[in-house]
Amino acid sequence: MKKIFVVDTNVILHDPTAILRFEDNEVVLPIAVIEELDRFKKQPEMTGRNAREVSRTLDDLRQQGHLTTGVKLSNGGTLRVALSDRHTLKELPPELDGGVADNSILAVGMQCKQRCQCPVIVVSKDTNLRIKADALGLNAEDYETDKVDVDELYTGSTEVLVNSEQIGEFFQAGSITLKGEFLPNQDITLVDNTNPSHTALGMVEGKSNKIIHLAALPKLGVSRIQPRNREQRFALNLLLQDSIKLVTLVGRAGTGKTLLAIAAGLQKVADEKLYTRLLISRPVVPMGKDIGFLPGDINEKLTPWMQPLYDNFDLIFGTQETAVKAGHWRRGHEELIEMGILQIEPLTYIRGRTIPQQFLIIDEAQNLTPHEVKTIITRAGEGTKVVLTGDPDQIDNPYVDAASNGLTYVVERFKYEPLAGHITLTKGERSSLAERATALL
Repeated sequence: MKKIFVVDTNVILHDPTAILRFEDNEVVLPIAVIEELDRFKKQPEMTGRNAREVSRTLDDLRQQGHLTTGVKLSNGGTLRVALSDRHTLKELPPELDGGVADNSILAVGMQCKQRCQCPVIVVSKDTNLRIKADALGLNAEDYETDKVDVDELYTGSTEVLVNSEQIGEFFQAGSITLKGEFLPNQDITLVDNTNPSHTALGMVEGKSNKIIHLAALPKLGVSRIQPRNREQRFALNLLLQDSIKLVTLVGRAGTGKTLLAIAAGLQKVADEKLYTRLLISRPVVPMGKDIGFLPGDINEKLTPWMQPLYDNFDLIFGTQETAVKAGHWRRGHEELIEMGILQIEPLTYIRGRTIPQQFLIIDEAQNLTPHEVKTIITRAGEGTKVVLTGDPDQIDNPYVDAASNGLTYVVERFKYEPLAGHITLTKGERSSLAERATALL
């Protein structure tokens, strides 16, 4: 039986192609949603761009027929823009009285239920709207097309029990072929079944079942950064592999995601000169209440947002601030920026760019939607490597959660691709206090 999906504004702001995700069913956009799109389209961030994209799509569909009676979609479904009549609005409980857009959406859902014997589902990412819809007897669901199972999220590594002869062969030959199902570039820990402390670290070579030994790191480390645990060793291996063009690093606060990515980027750009520039970007999303506009030019405005990145450069260069001459303080990353091999900018300016032959790091990627991450990765030009880092438990964007953010979405979608690699970092290395706070709070 065909279904009717009444779609909330936050769904199409989250995914501007959402109207095509409901197969051959009928998609209904309440007129209140169109009104809200008009309000959001003036915003400069990704939300505004998505609103403008949806408006353009609706305008194109308008040329094919009347939106109020229904227009055929390319996937076989139908799109209709519905008005909420006054009679249905009056039937809402007194507590839902007023001109709130959510109430108009609920009224349209009730109209559809009264006029059609088919299933009617209100689709919204707003928890409270779904609760109100349920209270009115309407079926309500979250938009889960791009959601992943966080509990089953791919970790990027596994342990394999082998005998001592196989480990000896692995060390001697530098590789070994094992039976079993492995994913491309998956990190493997070979464990001696007679002596669990006897282990070896390797990585799956492409789509084969061949496990290759991890290459030795320089004695001085990568940009003077040495891995402190097994997962960090795996992460550096993925970051330094030139054949792997997309790396995702997921982990709790203090596990070293950003530091390792920057250290590997500096190694590849400044030392090996395999890339022309290290480009680092992160979404400008505040934690808690925003303090408003910041004074100064673009660099001064960005300093509070990019300070976590600057802290990592200070750690790599071994100093917080160095006096170059009397009265002038200079930080390590400033020389790299002047030399043109380092660029740090917000994600706001990345849309529409083509980024060739660069080492691109997107920090705090858990605050991005799947559509935003797609926009970023498709900016990568020939020879560019993209690194996404983030913690799904620290999301400040109200439009995504641990299951629907762009970082976890990419991890699951790319786990079968030979050009991508992933590792989940679990052990905090920032400090003993930070580690305990992460575990207890």
